[in-house]
Amino acid sequence: MNFSSRLLEDAVAEFAKLPGVGQKTALRLVLHLLNQDKSDVEKFSATISKLRNEIQFCRVCLNLSDHPVCEICSSPKRDHTLICVVEDTRDVMAIENTNQYNGVYHVLGGLISPMDGIGPSDLEVDSLLDRLKENDVKEIIFALSATMEGDTTIFYLDKRLKSFNITISTIARGIAFGGELEYVDEITLGRSIATRVPYTNSVSR
Repeated sequence: MNFSSRLLEDAVAEFAKLPGVGQKTALRLVLHLLNQDKSDVEKFSATISKLRNEIQFCRVCLNLSDHPVCEICSSPKRDHTLICVVEDTRDVMAIENTNQYNGVYHVLGGLISPMDGIGPSDLEVDSLLDRLKENDVKEIIFALSATMEGDTTIFYLDKRLKSFNITISTIARGIAFGGELEYVDEITLGRSIATRVPYTNSVSR
């Protein structure tokens, strides 16, 4: 792709680094910004910079947050005896959109995937165990994607949680195997949370 401006080329190259954005789409986005008022572009730039510099990980659940403790963990209206274990922030958002869950979360930050070099030590497993030791938790719900990586992670966590006197359940498999949570429609995901089943019923311990 030939550019008439080095500044334009550099901007397109940066946008093209975003997932799912090719050069043509990046060029369209950059040209769109050039057609906007300078104040709008400056606000856009400032918002992205502020996001990167100021966003935090909740010190309780590891979800993205504006504050040291996120709004979900700090809410007295949530059931803090119920923890839903998810892969990342996108899954928290997906479950929250169902309006079917009133507990709190724990964000692992990924799934066990030996092929990608991701092991248990790369995930927020120890912080989950610490929460169980320090708080009165009655149930853990595994809400991980219905993939080989998700099932491997659930199997590992179940073994680590055996010593705790808590109920361990997993979302009902209204979700097809291979499906990622963030792409499941809200009705199906909501029903999967509401009709969760004991983990021992889904796989032998």
